[in-house]
Amino acid sequence: MTASLRLFALACAATLTLSACKKAEQQAAPPPPEVGVVDAKPQTLPLQRELVGRLSPYRSADVRARVAGVLQKRVYEEGSTVKEGQVLFLIDPAPLQASLSSAEAALASARASYANARATANRARSLAPQNYVSKSDLDNAEATERSAAAAVQQAQAAVATARINLGYARVTAPIAGQAGKQQVTEGALVGQGDVTLLTTVDQIDPLYVNFSMTADELSALRAAQDKGAVALAGDGKTTVQVNLPDGTPYAQEGTLDFSSTTVDPATGTVSLRAQLPNPNHILLPGSFVSFKANLGERNNAFLLPQQAVQRDTQGGYVLVVGKDGKVVRKNVTLDNQQGGNWLISSGLAAGDQVIVSGVQKVKEGAPATAKPWQPDAAKPAAAPAAPAPAKKD
Repeated sequence: MTASLRLFALACAATLTLSACKKAEQQAAPPPPEVGVVDAKPQTLPLQRELVGRLSPYRSADVRARVAGVLQKRVYEEGSTVKEGQVLFLIDPAPLQASLSSAEAALASARASYANARATANRARSLAPQNYVSKSDLDNAEATERSAAAAVQQAQAAVATARINLGYARVTAPIAGQAGKQQVTEGALVGQGDVTLLTTVDQIDPLYVNFSMTADELSALRAAQDKGAVALAGDGKTTVQVNLPDGTPYAQEGTLDFSSTTVDPATGTVSLRAQLPNPNHILLPGSFVSFKANLGERNNAFLLPQQAVQRDTQGGYVLVVGKDGKVVRKNVTLDNQQGGNWLISSGLAAGDQVIVSGVQKVKEGAPATAKPWQPDAAKPAAAPAAPAPAKKD
């Protein structure tokens, strides 16, 4: 064999060896892992916040003794529902009745004096043209008549005041609602030098839900509204859904009816208030409740399953399969949770293939095979039913 033939044979052998090595490497490399993905789709979603508030009565009125006297009797039942104008307490009316009788007697005397003064003035006026009385006497008679008329008006006012005070002996409910505990026992002197508190009446249907939000959060929401990212609902349109102590939603929905225009310098918060129907008196004023406030709508937001969102020191992020088939990290802004999903307000684009299952199999920059995510496939299979115990003979 010539030298040229030997060289050709060696070159062929080397080529065959290199080709075989490449084929072996290709056979040894594993295929890209399969991952379940969902397509990111922008949506218009409710703008919600989980908050805590305190319930307070719609109206609360103190029932006080408006005249001095001895408390005779409590008429209402403590804790019961009372109507506006219903009698709650009785104060001894005897001294007040005596004051009214004295005022009426003074009025009768003033009317008699006025009648005499008027008759005298009329006589003087009839005799004045014939100069039977002097001008001075006529002036005095008319002045006495006017003074007597004024005395009658003053006596009438005294009678009206005495009659009003006698009416205050029957202490009535200023509003309809739940009457509270009696604060003063029968036989006590009330209203002496001070308007004594007898009880309170609270209207608890509807109730107020008082809560607050930070000024920074409200400013951020208004700035987002200016950019078109959110559409805030105004007073009367923002609703609240209260949760009962056992976690179940309350049957009635409340409505925001007041928002303060100033910031509390001590807490940096803005006070808000919602009105909540309470027809069955299930909720009681003074208690704290958790609720979900629907503040409006968020535009171009994304909902992703919770398992698709990861966290590290930089914040929340998701892994996306790019158009080149490689995994890319995207940092996202998490708003809140809705129905087991995360609401993403920024960081994603429409059509992004977000990895939901198989996150542990991939890493950034590595290829991955995207398959539609099947939620049911992620759930563990149900355990087989235990066999029924054998019946004994």
